[in-house]
Amino acid sequence: MPVGHYENFPVASLLLPAPLRHPVSVIYRFARSADDFADEGDLAPPERLARLEGYRAELRRLESGQSPLSPPFRQLGEVIGIHRLPFRPFYDLLDAFSQDVTKLRYANFGEVMDYCRRSADPVGRLMLLLYGEAKDDNVARSDAICSALQLINFWQDVEVDFRKNRIYLPQDDMARFGVSEAQIGARDASGGWWNLMRFQIDRARWMMLRGAPLATRLPGRIGLEIRSVVQGGLRILEKLERSRGDVFRHRPVLRALDWPVLIGRALTM
Repeated sequence: MPVGHYENFPVASLLLPAPLRHPVSVIYRFARSADDFADEGDLAPPERLARLEGYRAELRRLESGQSPLSPPFRQLGEVIGIHRLPFRPFYDLLDAFSQDVTKLRYANFGEVMDYCRRSADPVGRLMLLLYGEAKDDNVARSDAICSALQLINFWQDVEVDFRKNRIYLPQDDMARFGVSEAQIGARDASGGWWNLMRFQIDRARWMMLRGAPLATRLPGRIGLEIRSVVQGGLRILEKLERSRGDVFRHRPVLRALDWPVLIGRALTM
C-alpha cells in the first residue's frame, strides 16, 4: 500500500503471520523515512533531493555487495538477502519521492498513474514476494489495490497537499468540471467540485474492486490483512461520498468505530 496511507491502514499488524512482521516493518521504515525527506520539515528542495540520493547510494552499496554506512540499511540488506527481494521496487519508491519535490502538478490521469506505479505499487509487490505469492495475476491485482489506495490518499488530502503547493487532481479533469486552483485555495466545495470528486471517487473504487479478488485468493491471515486494507479504502470512499467530496470541512479518516465494521466486512468478503 502507499506509504502516505499507513496512517489509515495497519502496518505489520497482528493479522500478519509473525515471521513477516519484522521484514514488513523494516521495509516500512525505509519507505516512511524516505517519504519524510520529500514531505516533512523545512528543508530546501536541494537538501531533500540530496538526502534521497544518499538513500540511493546506500542501495547501490547493498546491490554491489558492499556494507552500507547506516544501521537501518544493514537491516534492510538482511531482509533483501534473506527473502531474495529485487532492488527495483526500492529505487522506484525513491524516484517517486524525488518527484514529489520537483513535480507539483499533473496534466492528466496518466501522469498520476505513472506516479502511483512508483509510489504505491512497489510496496504491494514486495509484500507479495514476502508472501511467496508474486504470480503475474496477483501482481496485477496488487497494483490495482495499491494504486487505488494512493488515489484515495490524494482525494482525502487535497487540502493538505495544496498547503505544500501540490495538486494531484488531474489538471484536465479540473478544467472539465470547472474547478480552479483558486477554488481549492478558498476551500470552496461549490460549483463543479462535487462532480469532479465523484468522478475521482468512482475511478478509485473501480480500481479497488478490480484488485479485490486478490484478497480472497490469498490464504489465512495474509488474505484477511489484505481484505481489511481493501475495506478500509472503500470505507474512506464512502465517507468522501457522504460529505459530497468536501474534504475541506470533513477530511475522511478511519476512527476506532470504523474498525469493527471493516473487520466484519473483511470476514464476509
